[in-house]
Amino acid sequence: MENEIINRVANSKLVVVDLEDFYPTGQRTVFDIKDWLFQEFVLREKDFRAYANEHDWSQYQDHYVALICTSDAIVPAWAFMLLTMHLEPYAKKIVVGSLEQLETSIYHDIIENLETDAFVDQPLIIKGCSHKPVPANAYIMLSQKLKPLARSIMYGEACSSVPLYKRK
Repeated sequence: MENEIINRVANSKLVVVDLEDFYPTGQRTVFDIKDWLFQEFVLREKDFRAYANEHDWSQYQDHYVALICTSDAIVPAWAFMLLTMHLEPYAKKIVVGSLEQLETSIYHDIIENLETDAFVDQPLIIKGCSHKPVPANAYIMLSQKLKPLARSIMYGEACSSVPLYKRK
């Protein structure tokens, strides 16, 4: 067959690493404390503790929770720590910050524990264009973890990748 189409990508030794494959299931929740502040600005300890004690924390079972304050209030660190004490029995992960910071923290844990034996001395392509909210920082962390192991690293799709690193 003279005109046979050969899929060179499928036949290549490229190892595709797709961060989307590691995306953990679970509800992401932003918990904004501004409603628990006097006039959304002043944290009154007695009132804040009462809200925390009366709140139904079980609704965050298996959630990933980002604690924030969207008002311009100055919130002491202990307030977020107190909420964490209540959330800890239920939530999978708790951070102070935005949803992106939450996703970055989740991916930090995933990448730290990533089994890397399959990537040693391999040409790698870190797949881009995810449909799930993979933060940009996850790609940076993955690159740092894989660089000492890989023969080469590219980014994108096998048909149109950007070379990033090649071991000398």
